Amino acid sequence: MIVSDGSPTLEDAAEFVARPGGAPANVAVALRRLGVPSAFCGAVGDDPFGARLRLVLQADDVDTGNLRVVPGESTTLAFAWKNERGDGHFRLVRLADVLLSEFDVEQAAIASRAAIIIGSVALTESPSRDAIYRAVELASDAGVPVCFDVNMRPSLWESAAQAREICQPVLDRTTILKLSVDDADVLFGLRDPEQIFVAQVGSDAVRLLTDGARGAWFRNDLGGVEHVPAFPIEPVEPTGAGDAFMAAVVSRYLSSQRAPSRADIEFASAAGAITATRIGAIESLPTRAEIDQFLISR
Repeated sequence: MIVSDGSPTLEDAAEFVARPGGAPANVAVALRRLGVPSAFCGAVGDDPFGARLRLVLQADDVDTGNLRVVPGESTTLAFAWKNERGDGHFRLVRLADVLLSEFDVEQAAIASRAAIIIGSVALTESPSRDAIYRAVELASDAGVPVCFDVNMRPSLWESAAQAREICQPVLDRTTILKLSVDDADVLFGLRDPEQIFVAQVGSDAVRLLTDGARGAWFRNDLGGVEHVPAFPIEPVEPTGAGDAFMAAVVSRYLSSQRAPSRADIEFASAAGAITATRIGAIESLPTRAEIDQFLISR
């Protein structure tokens, strides 16, 4: 990731810092810091950025056995900045990551995993799109939960209609769906949380909705939609906060094997809040002990 100096637009940024990250890698590391074994399946170039990402993942004990180096290719870059409201924005230069193949995911022993976590960026191009479809098929056939962390990047899609069409096969097999209000606006043309929760996005998917400092929403055991306010913090950088939230939700789900409770969402919100108070992305992800201490202090 290439992170800007804090300017509200990419055009105004004068300095950038290179930091290893990206949503799937962030989630993999966040899970390990919460005590959950994780593995990363992806494709990087045979360049210093790809080598650095592998080393960073391995430093957090993430299994990189299915991280393929593509000869002659460069590692995908993501430029990150935040606007005046503090929300994160990203622009990606797609390179080696789009070369993830069906063969790659077939070698990842998906049927033996506790869950798989995927994002929407890989769906924007093929062969990575076909690889994600195959991964979801393998997981669904084996009864492995599919966790879909939507990260809509409008510059990567021809239109909202295209995004809906391509994401739908994944939505239909999703166990846990996490998306932001902005993501829902692209996928469903909706911004109201109540309406988003009644949108048809797949059979019995658990749906989680986030909106940065505005908090998060989830469906409770009685079928109602609850809002969990965000923790008041002094934000530094939002990069990785949503990934920390997702990893925290998945870690609690794997422990309980039930739909998230309010306590689970508060735990995830704390993970996101801590992340946003630090320089991201991977460096900022908290441990379980840090989240527990944060909740005690609040």
